[in-house]
Amino acid sequence: MREDIRLTKFAKHGGCAAKIGPDTLTRVLGKLPKFSDPDLLVGFETSDDAAVYQINDDTAVIQTLDFFTPVVDDPYTFGQVAAANALSDVYAMGGDPKIALNIVCFPGELDPDILGEMLRGGADKVREAGAVLVGGHSIQDDVPKYGLSVTGVVHPEHIYKNFGCRKGDVLILTKQLGSGIVNTAVKAEMASGEAKREVVHVMTTLNRRAKEAASEFTIHACTDVTGFGLLGHCAEMASASGAVIEIYTDHIAFMRGAKEYAEMGLVPGGAYRNQEHVGALLDAGDTEEVYVDLLSDPQTSGGLLFAVPKEEAEAFLYELDRRELGTKVSVIGEVTDSGISSPRIHLCRKEERHNDLYG
Repeated sequence: MREDIRLTKFAKHGGCAAKIGPDTLTRVLGKLPKFSDPDLLVGFETSDDAAVYQINDDTAVIQTLDFFTPVVDDPYTFGQVAAANALSDVYAMGGDPKIALNIVCFPGELDPDILGEMLRGGADKVREAGAVLVGGHSIQDDVPKYGLSVTGVVHPEHIYKNFGCRKGDVLILTKQLGSGIVNTAVKAEMASGEAKREVVHVMTTLNRRAKEAASEFTIHACTDVTGFGLLGHCAEMASASGAVIEIYTDHIAFMRGAKEYAEMGLVPGGAYRNQEHVGALLDAGDTEEVYVDLLSDPQTSGGLLFAVPKEEAEAFLYELDRRELGTKVSVIGEVTDSGISSPRIHLCRKEERHNDLYG
C-alpha cells in the first residue's frame, strides 16, 4: 500500500505562486534577442499567454508550456490542477487544445505509484479537453514538479490577445478568486473543509466552456488570471492597450474563507511581488488593504478575463450561465479610457453606480 505523502511539504511555493516575479521576468526577457517571422502572430514581447504561429489562411498553431510544484497533497488532484492550468493558456488565446506532452520532475526516493497518480490526473484532464497525450519527458529532482506542453489550433482571425481592450468594455471573470490564499491556509492546516473542497473544484475546472461561450461574441482582449494575480494581469492588459481600468471590489466573487484568511495574514509572498509590480499603475484610493491582497493573490488555474463590448455583455453573461461553468462569474469592472499614454488601474466600489449588469 502506498505511503501517504504530503506533496506540498516538498516545495516552499506551490502552484502558480512558485512563478518567478513579473519584475524579474521583465528585466530578463528584455535582454533576449528579438525574433522576426511574418507567420509569428503572437510572440513573447506582449507577455501573452501563448505563442501563435500561422500555418495557412485558416489555421494557426498555439504553443504553450506550463508546470509547477505541488499546490495540493493528493497526487491525482495535483496532476489534474497542473494539466488544467497548462491547457488554460490555449483557451485564453481562443483556441482548442489538440496535443499535450508531460513534463515531470520527481524524487527518486518516492513511491512510483505517486508519480503514476500524478500522470493519471493529468491524462484525465487532457482527455476531458478533447486533446491527446502523446508522451513527454521526465527527470529526477528533489522537488516534484508537473505540467504540460500543449499545442492547440485557432483560426488566425479569431485569436484572443491580452491587449486591445477599448473604452466602454466590460470586464468579465469566469472563476472566483482566492486560490493562493486558501491554499496557504490549507498548508497551515487552518482552512475549513468547505474552503478546501471549493479551491480544488475551481482549480481542476477547465476553462473550456467559458472559451466556447465566448466564441459567439466580440472579444477585444482576453487572458487567464494566474500567477500574477488579477491586478498583475489587468496591468498587462492596461499597459498593452493604453487603457484605464476600473475594478469594482464589491462585485468580485471570492472563494469561501479567502477574505478571512487574508485578514489573518495567510497571504503568499507572490502577492506582495505582484503588488510591487503594479504599484506604478495602481490607484487603490481608500480600498481596504485586504482587498489589495486578494486582487494580488497568485491564482493557480484561474479563470478567463474577457474585455467585452458593453452592448454584448448581458448576452455574454447569459450564455456563460446557460453553459453551467461550475464556477462563479463576476463582472469585475470596465475600461473607462483607451488609446492613451498613461495606463492606470483604479480600485473602487460600484455600489453607488446604477447599471443593470451589476444587479
